[in-house]
Amino acid sequence: MEAQLLPVTDEQGRACSPVLPPGKKNFLIDIDGTITDDIPNEQPERMRTCLPFPDAVQTIRQWFQEGHFIYFFTSRTEDLRPITEAWLQQHQIPYHGIVFGKPRGGNYHWIDNHIVRATRFKGRFGQLVRREHTIEVFEE
Repeated sequence: MEAQLLPVTDEQGRACSPVLPPGKKNFLIDIDGTITDDIPNEQPERMRTCLPFPDAVQTIRQWFQEGHFIYFFTSRTEDLRPITEAWLQQHQIPYHGIVFGKPRGGNYHWIDNHIVRATRFKGRFGQLVRREHTIEVFEE
């Protein structure tokens, strides 16, 4: 089951970016160091043989079955697409798309006109829970 986007218009009736229905999410998931070993682009031979983290596969399959969108957002470069797609298929990891070329080095500061919820991976996939944290926002 795939989540369907809902159309949105602004105050003047102009089309805006569509949104997901309530309860559905767009998951942007890193690959290296998050669903498998942390492998740098300079070692593509390791990308072919590494194993996924079992809890990551189980969680991603569950989210996919629940109708959420699964996208991988990776620092791997576009030339590594064939290796990456073959690996995901080999391990039966469902997804809707892959965005290559995420900046390397971490410490991201994401600015968007949509709500961005970030979850830092700390070694284990599990259920998402709500916690309050201090964040940076633009001054009004």
